[in-house]
Amino acid sequence: MKPLITGIHHITAIAGNPQKNVDFYTGILGLRMVKKTINFDAPDVYHFYFGDELGTPGTVFTTFPFDGARKGTKGTGELTYTAFSIPTASLSYWMDRLEKYNIPTSTPLTRFGEKLIRFEDHDGMGIELIANDKDNRKGWTYGYIPGEFAIRGFYGATLKLKAKDLTEKLLTQFMDYKFLAEEEGRYRYGTKGEPGDIIDIVLEKDGRQGVQSAGTVHHIAFRTDNESSQFEIQRILIENGYHVTEVKDRNYFKSIYFREPGGVLFEIATDEPGFAIDEDEAHLGELLKLPEWAEPHREKIELKLAKVQLNISTYV
Repeated sequence: MKPLITGIHHITAIAGNPQKNVDFYTGILGLRMVKKTINFDAPDVYHFYFGDELGTPGTVFTTFPFDGARKGTKGTGELTYTAFSIPTASLSYWMDRLEKYNIPTSTPLTRFGEKLIRFEDHDGMGIELIANDKDNRKGWTYGYIPGEFAIRGFYGATLKLKAKDLTEKLLTQFMDYKFLAEEEGRYRYGTKGEPGDIIDIVLEKDGRQGVQSAGTVHHIAFRTDNESSQFEIQRILIENGYHVTEVKDRNYFKSIYFREPGGVLFEIATDEPGFAIDEDEAHLGELLKLPEWAEPHREKIELKLAKVQLNISTYV
């Protein structure tokens, strides 16, 4: 039987200045802006989607940029580091590139036999680049980052929790995840154990609760094929005592939400229909796209949104 959940769909963070946000993820990291829309729950705030060429599930890092937002703090009950997958031979390239743009990085670290570097974006968002030879996905590049070095998509995510047993039960009994390994207090889980589906739990039993604001992750979304498989997951979760929302239409996927026992907001999002339903694939992310209910208010919404542009050539 095919698993209902097949890995990470997207990860959504809170950011600060919209232009700095666009510059960092498209210019420095070289991700494609695949959709420029609004936060459906706060229409005067952008919702940016950055990913590979088509915004394939498992590659998309999304942000809600609140200009002027104070910085949040990493802590327990949060996703503290988002890990992207890069080819093994590209690690030194990325260290040099980040240094070029005055972004401090860790020295190369080793985790489960793989090299990685850790750093933060301009808002303090925790990011890792994990070098590996297991990822056959094609990365996106605007042409300024060599294709052989481009980010392939997500590798995984780190959850910092005060306890793991109930979260582990959720992942392994109801979400098609398996326990893979433990190393120095880091517990790893995966659906197949491949880049794009890895969840790590790090324990800090007496840790201080994280504070959400700019530079912190709002939620992590997991992949499911379609509405039918999503309905089945929703049923299983509700029957086992989890408080799951109704299905919400996000235009490019359908979503349900609930909090895992450690406090992290989880989403289950459908792979269908994708980001090309309202823009040609060659022009994804170029125009502000609004949900149907917001179109009558476009002029008012656009007046409240700061103008942003791609400055890719600045980051050669």
